[in-house]
Amino acid sequence: MSRELFVYDPPERFVAGTVGLPGHRTFYLQAADGGRITSVALEKEQVEALAERLDDLLDEVVRRSGGAAPVPAIAPLELADDKPLEQPVFEEFRVAALALAWDGETQRVVIEAMAPMEGGGEPPLGDMEADGPPTMVVRLTGAQARAFTTRAKAVVSAGRPPCPFCSLPLDPEGHVCPRANGYRRRAA
Repeated sequence: MSRELFVYDPPERFVAGTVGLPGHRTFYLQAADGGRITSVALEKEQVEALAERLDDLLDEVVRRSGGAAPVPAIAPLELADDKPLEQPVFEEFRVAALALAWDGETQRVVIEAMAPMEGGGEPPLGDMEADGPPTMVVRLTGAQARAFTTRAKAVVSAGRPPCPFCSLPLDPEGHVCPRANGYRRRAA
């Protein structure tokens, strides 16, 4: 079977979002560019893991480059995206596997979201030439990736009170604000 690819290099917009009420929400990754939109459904835990691992990857890129990589420490305010998902949301597929990489040649983060394999088995992540299930491939600048992680973390923790300075949800373990010189506050 020929692999159906949804490639965004780079997208005009790439966000995590939800449809539905808390407790009954469906989580989505949505990429948009030039009038086309791709939405893929996934679990809350997958969104959370993607955001955490993406932050870790970006931090490692900065560390290994000695700060020379085009990756900001925090998301630029001008890239903040608090708009809802584009409606109506048409689910292309449910994500079975996510892959994440840094392309040093193009200085971009590559995110792959893949549907389940027919008949089970491991999807061929990273091999776009191989036959396989539908896959969304998104290539982001370091700044776009930081902005994505900020929103994704907020989507996952919806319902927690926001920080008065950066509007990120306060973590029950405590919050160190990136915009207020280390302002710390424990969530109530």
